[in-house]
Amino acid sequence: MTLEDLGYNDKLEKFRIENNLKKFEVGRVISEHKERYIVKTEKGEFEAEITGNLRFSSKSREDFPAVGDWVAITIHDSDFSIIHSIFPRSSVISRQDIGKSGEIQIIATNIDYALLVQAADRDFNINRLERYLTICNSSKVSPIIVLTKIDLIDEHRTLEIVEKIKARINNVPIIAISNESQDGYDKLKAVIEKGKTYCLLGSSGVGKSTLLNNLSGKSIMRTDTISQSTNKGKHVTSHRELTLLENGGILIDNPGMREVGIADSTSGLEITFDKIIRLSQSCKFKDCTHTNEVGCSVIEAVAKGEIDRASYENYLKLGREKAHFESSVVERRKKDKEFGKMVKNYKKGIKRKK
Repeated sequence: MTLEDLGYNDKLEKFRIENNLKKFEVGRVISEHKERYIVKTEKGEFEAEITGNLRFSSKSREDFPAVGDWVAITIHDSDFSIIHSIFPRSSVISRQDIGKSGEIQIIATNIDYALLVQAADRDFNINRLERYLTICNSSKVSPIIVLTKIDLIDEHRTLEIVEKIKARINNVPIIAISNESQDGYDKLKAVIEKGKTYCLLGSSGVGKSTLLNNLSGKSIMRTDTISQSTNKGKHVTSHRELTLLENGGILIDNPGMREVGIADSTSGLEITFDKIIRLSQSCKFKDCTHTNEVGCSVIEAVAKGEIDRASYENYLKLGREKAHFESSVVERRKKDKEFGKMVKNYKKGIKRKK
């Protein structure tokens, strides 16, 4: 196995040379568990932890290594290595951690495509798909919608769900598969390219671990049988992990996420709901909230049936989350600035006493 098999490229090598990292081994973080990492290199896999300097200079958890990161390490023995530096990330998929205001949790880094996995049975939720899509658009990651468990519904219902998605979501590939019969896997494998990194995003029990096992051709993740009462598989993935597939694609599995808070301070929401954004330019008021204003083009389009009402309501909900996130970021930066100023004044006071 070479670094190129893991997605290494000329841009990363240029950074390595320009930052005098030639003396270190280069590897990719393939697993993370409570600040302990497994790094895969050309020499094998090594357990690793970060240097004290890297920990001290980190402003937040976002500055710590994450699954998908390229890192420079020193290998001490087969059981221990040290991460000295994290290479620049080409993309970051993150979410706002529910219950911790403003706290950002990195899901995976250096991702090319995200497989948005939803079960086609009772778990199907198009609002959640738009939520994942917003995360992808804000991260500049290309989404692919994967409908699993089509064996639990008839063909007519599958086509109905696909059409429902197309009515609200444009220009995103949709692949329907069965983990049991493996129908649709030929189409899914066809979109997986050698050297590209894919990330699985979906709730617990939608069949992500089985999907990973089927794509890899071996049993990597343990899967439990479907509950007879809920028709859902039990959640078994407990941490993120990167796997090299048979056809050369790279896949990152994730624990099922019951709640995914929007951490979007860019244009992810605008790209996901581009039709609403285009219409909003014709609103009577520039600061229109699209809730109750007279002359609102968006409200008019909803009333006429030109925009799906459920999609419109989801847009408003995600917009409120985005606004809350942005205000939390501003507040956090203000507190960091005040703390930095306090430390600076404290150090000045110490020097004066000396």
